[in-house]
Amino acid sequence: MLLRLTAEKATGALLRDHGTLYLVDGRVVHAESPSSPGVDVLLTAAGRLPREGWDDAVNQAGARGTVGRFLVDSGRLHDGELEICHLEAVFDAAFFALGPASGPTRFRYGAAHWFGAVRPVATEAVERETMRRRDLLDSVWPYPAVDTAPVVPRPVAPGQPVGTRHRALLAAADGVRTPADIARVLGRPAFHTLLDVRRLAAAGLVETPHEAAPPAPPPVPAWVGEVATPDPDVALLRRLRDALEAAL
Repeated sequence: MLLRLTAEKATGALLRDHGTLYLVDGRVVHAESPSSPGVDVLLTAAGRLPREGWDDAVNQAGARGTVGRFLVDSGRLHDGELEICHLEAVFDAAFFALGPASGPTRFRYGAAHWFGAVRPVATEAVERETMRRRDLLDSVWPYPAVDTAPVVPRPVAPGQPVGTRHRALLAAADGVRTPADIARVLGRPAFHTLLDVRRLAAAGLVETPHEAAPPAPPPVPAWVGEVATPDPDVALLRRLRDALEAAL
């Protein structure tokens, strides 16, 4: 569907299980996912923009769909800051929105996001980056269960190096928060947090949940033994073989 929408230069919202992509003329202008912090969290949790400044921008420009432009025009952000933060949020949300889905994929023609377009991105670039990120996660630590389970820290071995970024993540890991929760607390993109958690798991600094054991096969019904073919008479088969060999 995404390829078709790109070819027809469609404008609207592509809705999937884990997120939504917003297109204008077949290019991605925004993305959001419940698994990923939005632009507001990336800006406010990191301290770049006061929460009041964000709320004011939404109130002033949300109805016109120009929140991003308002943040720049009002002097709250520079063009480059807005573009980098927005692209970070788009690729982050798209990673989840374009993941495996069990529900239907729908497209709502004409739908637009209130943030407004900042820098449209080709759908091919978004899809390619999504695949690259999936491969990267598996190359670091091929246990996807850590992506959604509570992050449980393990003791650091004597002399084991832990960078500042990872120390902050471990400090936020209380055995209850998932990687998505920690991403919101720290104001970081969710994918980068997943990658850090997998690296910490590979280093033995985070617990890796045990995979659920496959269900046991059902017991064989009693009637199977009654209808099954009995074992062949091995002695008879040998006599037949010897007779055939003698005839040859």
